Amino acid sequence: MTEITTLTQFLNTANTQFHVYDLGRRVQHIDMLAFAQIEQLNTPYPSPIQGHAQFAIVFWDASEQHYIWFLKLPLDERGLLSPAPRTQFIRMVLEALGSDPTKPISKADQDRLANHPFAFKPSAEKLALFNALVRKQLGQPASPQYEFAYQYLSGQVNPQRWQDVGLQGIADICARINELDHLEQIKKSFDFAPIEVQIALCQQLEHIAIPDDVAAVLLQKLQQVQAEHRGYFLRALAAQPKQAQQAIEYLNQQEALDANMLITIAGRNWTALKQDQTRTIYLEALAKQEQHFFNQIFADIVAIPAIRTEMLMTLRDPNRSEQLSKAIGGLFKVTKA
Repeated sequence: MTEITTLTQFLNTANTQFHVYDLGRRVQHIDMLAFAQIEQLNTPYPSPIQGHAQFAIVFWDASEQHYIWFLKLPLDERGLLSPAPRTQFIRMVLEALGSDPTKPISKADQDRLANHPFAFKPSAEKLALFNALVRKQLGQPASPQYEFAYQYLSGQVNPQRWQDVGLQGIADICARINELDHLEQIKKSFDFAPIEVQIALCQQLEHIAIPDDVAAVLLQKLQQVQAEHRGYFLRALAAQPKQAQQAIEYLNQQEALDANMLITIAGRNWTALKQDQTRTIYLEALAKQEQHFFNQIFADIVAIPAIRTEMLMTLRDPNRSEQLSKAIGGLFKVTKA
């Protein structure tokens, strides 16, 4: 039998169907062809986080029993998957199956694989949206929490009952934003729901491709809420770089680009940094932080393929401030060491 070296190869050999979701910076479905290119080391992982790829594989066989693997695999300096850890995981799976990849995976097999070294546990917010997206993609109904969340966001329930709204229900609404009247519900709820519900909505919307009118509501709310809550509304603009750029400019004017906000932008709003002006604002604010913090955040962002070129161009920008030049000099010292 041909040696199995990729997860795609294993899952196909095992006669399963599967979907892959990125669970690093944002919860996003990864196209099968794109994942195959990643596995064949032809393209870097699109959303690396701290030198790793974090993703989930949902797979099932003819029995329609669904299984999930949450995998955290290291990347090399080019952002490509490191083959050795992946191969090690595949060998662990094959050992659990008695070296027969065509054998149906039982619950006992899953239990034996539960504590492997490449597993990770997503946050509750990411897990809620992941579950909602999987249910939707598999054509399954939303969770039992959906109905009450729908009633609450549509104003059918007393706003004071916000504590009865489940996070999974909110995730179900956001994952199905283009169905029924969910879009209008979401927009209107920012007018009456307490900040706790608004934050929960933001935590889900940061993973969703939101339309311009929702982004406009979020941008307006960001400028109205207390400073401690602004980060949630900024993160919710992750899919809208134009509004995120406006939000970053506003926060800069308010002198509010502190360490937490800079981490937020790196983790969720990195697409906004493709614009020269926004990237300059961000890096100038980053340069005001401690050198080790600057080094850590810059290294994390420059590893993102979508903005790597722009970030590297900044290193050669002759118009940068003296403070940013000093921070970049400190970065080079560590790199050379």
